[in-house]
Amino acid sequence: MTLRELHDSARETLDPVVHDYVAGGAGEERVLADNERAFDRYALLPRVLRGSGTRDTAVDLPGARRTAPVFVAPTAFHRLVHPDGERATARAAAAEGAVLVTGTAATTAVSDVVGAAREAAPDPAVWFQLYLHPREEVTAALVRRAEDAGCTALVVTVDSPVFGRHARDLRNGFTDLPPGYAAENMRDLPGAPPGGLTDIPMSPEVRWQDLAQAVRGTALPVLVKGVLHPDDARLAVEHGAAGVIVSNHGGRQCDAVPAAVDCLPAIAGVVAGRVPVLLDGGVRRGSDAAVALALGASAVGVGRPVVWGLAAGGEAGVRRVLATLREEYDHTLALCGGRRNADLTADMVVRKGGTW
Repeated sequence: MTLRELHDSARETLDPVVHDYVAGGAGEERVLADNERAFDRYALLPRVLRGSGTRDTAVDLPGARRTAPVFVAPTAFHRLVHPDGERATARAAAAEGAVLVTGTAATTAVSDVVGAAREAAPDPAVWFQLYLHPREEVTAALVRRAEDAGCTALVVTVDSPVFGRHARDLRNGFTDLPPGYAAENMRDLPGAPPGGLTDIPMSPEVRWQDLAQAVRGTALPVLVKGVLHPDDARLAVEHGAAGVIVSNHGGRQCDAVPAAVDCLPAIAGVVAGRVPVLLDGGVRRGSDAAVALALGASAVGVGRPVVWGLAAGGEAGVRRVLATLREEYDHTLALCGGRRNADLTADMVVRKGGTW
């Protein structure tokens, strides 16, 4: 199956309300659509007579050496789309040599996610995504859980001072998880009764010093996700970030921001190689990954395609998504005369309709 066919199969399988939750975005979903359309505005300008019969596409990322250039971006509530949920996703990512970013809103606890990944690979790279909580002791407890589980990096999402307004979910009345499902990483945190759940934090009061404190409070590398402004990328590095993820939350937060890939070159320029720059949002083809790497990304994340693969085929469906993107990327790299990721450079990307 192609990725589009996997989505079509998932749509037929899922409850329409759940499909809308995964597929939808904020506001009128302009950013959601533009994340994908943006890649159509770029073209690759191949180099010739310098390629190789074999290519090395592995990348070194914080807490993940020689990993695939496509990683699994954090997405919520995998058990809503498949009974095995995050466990299946974890096994698939580990088997394909890809970083999995499991999140605060996972319906499977982080320790079980890492355990599932270890069923498929002896030393998988699982990163834990979290929101900084206004109460420091809650953030510290979440960080300890990720450390104890064996996560190799933290990903702090910073683009969510408040929840995005999702018109589809409001129309469908989907404002909470159905009975039997929960954000399991938010269970038994400080201040909650035994077995109780703490709300996932969205706070406009979080500041850069809170990020710096989180960095100081762990030995794990900390990446900052949700950066669109170059000055924020600079501040992230200055406050100890081990990586910057260019992202507009998959179009699920503010419906008035640019496509993620359009923000990538300026951020890569400001970071200037001090830490890896990653990107998520709108990647649907291996050639999209090639464009992003040429524009300065070290790797790209995919969210919705992974969920469609999970819904349509469980673990095998997720593996199909990751393998397809990796193989398409390798094929594009070959067509561009590349032997390794670094052979894709900014001068090989042009705006369609432009001149060179």
